[in-house]
Amino acid sequence: MVVVFVLVALLVVGVLVAANRYLWLRLFRDTTRAPGPARRIGAAVIAGGWVLAVGALVAERAGAPFWLQRVLAWPGFLWLALSIYLLLAVVAGEVVRPLLLRLLERRAAARRTGEAAEPSAAPAADAERIPAGGAAPPKASENTETSETSVASEARETSDPPVPGRPETDTPDAPDPAPGSGSPSPLALPSRRLFVSRVVAGAAAAAAVGTVGYGTYGVLSGPKVKRVTVPLAKLPRAAHGFRIAVVSDIHLGPVLGRGFAQKVVDTVNSTQPDLIAVVGDLVDGSVKDLGPAAAPLSRLQARHGAYFVTGNHEYFSGAEQWVAEVRRLGLLPLENARTELPHFDLAGVNDVAGEDEGQGPDYAKALGDRDRSRACVLLAHQPVQIHDAVDHGVDLQLSGHTHGGQLWPGSLIAGAANPTLAGLERYGDTQLYVSRGAGAWGPPTRVGAPSDITVIELASRQA
Repeated sequence: MVVVFVLVALLVVGVLVAANRYLWLRLFRDTTRAPGPARRIGAAVIAGGWVLAVGALVAERAGAPFWLQRVLAWPGFLWLALSIYLLLAVVAGEVVRPLLLRLLERRAAARRTGEAAEPSAAPAADAERIPAGGAAPPKASENTETSETSVASEARETSDPPVPGRPETDTPDAPDPAPGSGSPSPLALPSRRLFVSRVVAGAAAAAAVGTVGYGTYGVLSGPKVKRVTVPLAKLPRAAHGFRIAVVSDIHLGPVLGRGFAQKVVDTVNSTQPDLIAVVGDLVDGSVKDLGPAAAPLSRLQARHGAYFVTGNHEYFSGAEQWVAEVRRLGLLPLENARTELPHFDLAGVNDVAGEDEGQGPDYAKALGDRDRSRACVLLAHQPVQIHDAVDHGVDLQLSGHTHGGQLWPGSLIAGAANPTLAGLERYGDTQLYVSRGAGAWGPPTRVGAPSDITVIELASRQA
């Protein structure tokens, strides 16, 4: 087992090193003429970004002083997101690069052809005519020499200055071949390659920064409200239109703090729900560090109250202390428990991460002795818990955990690891709704998976 872990770790490190070397080559080496400050700065930026990213992850999990977590979190986590989209953009640039080179080569060939055809267009008589009192025209050999000298001079004026110590074939100030020769200078192509490398690198950097910037703005501006109607066969007519605000994956921590929690609370309260379900991953840190950030949750308002179940991140952050804290804030924890509301049962189970602490989900305790003629809504953090919900006759399970993938193409991985990535799906007689979550873990950035607070409106088939 240890050997497998070491091999996997070495493989991951090798992939990261190779990917970041590739980034450095394309963004810094290929866009500069010779070793110098730009290449050294590029290496420092890439290496330093990963030092901050790893430091942020380690500091959060190791319980480092909170001020240190906050110092490392913003630059470190944003670098994680930026490096993903830099790599994707640079790889996409490999498709554009040869097309640009071919376009520039065609333009250069067309220009040379035009220059070669221009002298031959003049009438022969005009070429031989001598004005009165004028001197005889120079000989053909002199014309050729003058033309070549002019071309060489023009090439030196329009090309970049030579770099001392660079091989002769990389110096762009040598003359082009004589017009009509049909073959470009061996020095013109490297010059075009440098230009294309700079264009592609600049476009890749702009695309990556724009993508991460827009995705970060989307998270910090707060989640949007999504409304979904879910019909339940056992729901009585009196409960038709009952509204449950589903809130998951807020992830209060070194980046998202009290101000973000207040935005979530204001958004939830604006929907005027009958019941609020906070389905895990509320925090990334201890009650000592994040208690003040979570304080706005005490202002959640719903006619039938606000309920809470643990997510996997609560077990990284001191689940028992957080269960006590949310209870103090006015939320009602459902730790493998059930409450009978007027028209249906509401149950909640612990997250599967609690199994390592002897606090895992217990479906028999939460659901074993209930009246199955009543509709049942289950709060369970992870979508993978749906199979146990089906076995216990649950009508609707409300979950989070996936973030909808958060950063595309992470959705491909998250979709493979979970039965449902986001939205509403049916499993036998049980329906599963998965929220993309209100916040973000790690980078405060979402791409292709916008944050949401979902208002589930229950519908009675008897209505």
